[in-house]
Amino acid sequence: MKKLTVLFLVLLISVSVFGQQSKSKTLAETFSATSLDGTTFDLAELRGKVVLVTFWSTKCPICHAEIPKLNQLAQNYKDKDVVFLGLTMENPNKVQSYLKKRAFDFHIIPDSFGVVLKYSDKDGDGNVSMVFPAHFLINQKGEIALRTSGFDKTELLDARISRLLKTK
Repeated sequence: MKKLTVLFLVLLISVSVFGQQSKSKTLAETFSATSLDGTTFDLAELRGKVVLVTFWSTKCPICHAEIPKLNQLAQNYKDKDVVFLGLTMENPNKVQSYLKKRAFDFHIIPDSFGVVLKYSDKDGDGNVSMVFPAHFLINQKGEIALRTSGFDKTELLDARISRLLKTK
C-alpha cells in the first residue's frame, strides 16, 4: 500500500510540474527592422507595450481579405499601448506598389526574411515552414501570448489584445 501511495504521489507531482511547464510563455525572438517610412522598430525596446507581429505577403489571397479587418483592429487600439507590425519578405518597391492599391495601416516592414526565419516552424529536416498570414501577439513582458495563422483571426486577436491591456 505504501508503494502505491508513493507511486501515486510521484505521478501527481510529475503531472503538476509538466502542467506548469506547458503553461509557461516563450520569450519572443528579438529583432530590429526598419519600416517603409524609415522608422526603426526594435522589439526589445517595445517592452511594456503589446505588439502584434503579422507576417503577410502581397501574393496571399487570405492576407488580402484580412487586411481591412486588421486595419479596423489597428484603428480600435490607435491611442493604446499597442504596436502593429506587418512584416513581409518582399522588397520595398513591390510592397509600396501593392499599398497604393490597398492600404494596410500597420507599420510595414519589407525584406523581413531574417525575422521569418526566427519565427517560423522547422520540420525534421530543418526546412522552414510558415503559413500566411501568421500572427504573433507579444505581451508587455516580451513573451508570445498568442500564435495563430490562417484566415480571419481578428476577433481572437482583438479579445487577446483587450485582455493583455487589462492585465497591465
